[in-house]
Amino acid sequence: MITTVEDLPPELAASASPEEKNYIAEIQRRGLLPFAVTPHFASLAGPEQDDPIRRQFFPDPCEAAPDPCALDDPLGEYRFRAAPRLVHQYRDRALLLASGACAGYCRHCFRRVWIATASPIDGEDLQPALAYLAAHPEIREVLVSGGDPLTLDNAGLSDVLRRLRNARPGILLRVCTRVPITEPLRVDGETVALFAAFRPLRLAVQINHPRELSAPGCAALAACVSAGIPVHIQTVLLRGINDNPALLAQLFRDCLDLGLSPYYLFQMDLAPGTAHFRVPLKQGLAIYRELGGLISGLGLPAYALDLPGGGGKIRLHENVIAGEKTAAAGNMYVLKDSTGSEWYYPTTNT
Repeated sequence: MITTVEDLPPELAASASPEEKNYIAEIQRRGLLPFAVTPHFASLAGPEQDDPIRRQFFPDPCEAAPDPCALDDPLGEYRFRAAPRLVHQYRDRALLLASGACAGYCRHCFRRVWIATASPIDGEDLQPALAYLAAHPEIREVLVSGGDPLTLDNAGLSDVLRRLRNARPGILLRVCTRVPITEPLRVDGETVALFAAFRPLRLAVQINHPRELSAPGCAALAACVSAGIPVHIQTVLLRGINDNPALLAQLFRDCLDLGLSPYYLFQMDLAPGTAHFRVPLKQGLAIYRELGGLISGLGLPAYALDLPGGGGKIRLHENVIAGEKTAAAGNMYVLKDSTGSEWYYPTTNT
């Protein structure tokens, strides 16, 4: 991976401002989410500072701005840790943090605090997770995530999937990854065959902008579909990157043409250093309404939010906002989950 400005493509390297260079040095000093991007993903970016690909991997000094709403663990995953690397929040599914690394680091990452210090998974971490899965038959699906599990080589990935299968034969595996977009050559014929060998298995791939669908990326995703591996698309609604109904409709149509299923459009989580990406919630609802008039139901993902602090995932619509209140962190929307419990989300992006 590229980890210094100097190793970026010449136009991108020349576009780095002194403020950006100073902030990258600060990240290194403080051990924050690293600056790293694959040569492939960097090649998709333009040199303009508002380029939608560049902004996703290039550290922005805005990350250091105070954000009273920020949470180190915005989804409250530590509340539901069943084993060192296993999260069991929803009755029928669990999340395995199979890797602490990514093939490049998205600046909007909601696990950025954990990833900055995470280590690779080993047998000592995996065994308690396997024991828990074996003892809990109500879990019917395991999300294999991280980091990105495809930062493991095929032998390591196969070992994790095999051990999950042995612990729970027939359980559905959902591999959550961004690698087909950031490093598509990693998804070669051997990897596709590995996925097929562990069916029932599905991929959940994050794609945020139509320009991320490069020729190699499309080929990798199409190969998975051709092998009978369902691919679901998750998109994060990002201010100044994809907060446009027509652009989102283009992205989801392009995905449908490849045989991919748009699954979720996520409202930003409240991770530190990400407020500048946050689309105000009412603006997001307006975008989603307009998007629904531009594309068929086949291409319309669910608009969703993980309620801050561990409230779980809810689908967003006008009626989910029960009111507003002023809190220590600022003006907040009051959101209600299916049980009527109240949760709070900021009314603005800052």
